[in-house]
Amino acid sequence: MSTRPAGGSPPASERRARTRARLLDAAHEVFAEVGMDAASVEMICERAGFTRGAFYSNFESKDELFLALITQLADAKLEEVAGRVRGLEPDTLADPSALVRQVVGVSLGERLEPQLVSEIRTQALRDPRLAAAYLAWQEVMRSRVEEIIRHVVDTYGLRLRLPIEEAAQLLLDVSDDTCTRATLEGRPVGEVTALLNERIERLVGVLVDAP
Repeated sequence: MSTRPAGGSPPASERRARTRARLLDAAHEVFAEVGMDAASVEMICERAGFTRGAFYSNFESKDELFLALITQLADAKLEEVAGRVRGLEPDTLADPSALVRQVVGVSLGERLEPQLVSEIRTQALRDPRLAAAYLAWQEVMRSRVEEIIRHVVDTYGLRLRLPIEEAAQLLLDVSDDTCTRATLEGRPVGEVTALLNERIERLVGVLVDAP
């Protein structure tokens, strides 16, 4: 039951969350139009309809904003994969490759552009503070992937040729390299997705020990 007075304003925490969400959406729109380097705080604030004060009450810098953005987008994509895993029956599939097509065959989507992740990483190479935050984000992503792999291994009784922690890191490394190279080659998002899924499927075929 809500404690908000009838006709009253939303709590400060709710207003802050909405402001943050609008800034993230605006940053994504501006990035898609002009790229991260050209996307200024002013442009993002104007697109979101907020002042610079509202921006800096939520984010210390543009880099922090973009890191928060890729965290949000990557979390949503991993949750989509995890949802597929949870929805599969233990005896649905016996072929690991078919299992990967069912579980990992998820599009990068219109929001999680590989260019965005690549640009954040490039900035992190030049900024020690952003580098530390980026590495922390990578560690969280690895933990999420580990959880997904562990669930699949336990559910299907699979055996891996590497420890789960190493398998998760290898999957992330291959994904990162594939997206970076494909972006440098100027491939559209659809082609990047298809190439990524193909390489992940082949890698899993190597990682899973045949019964």
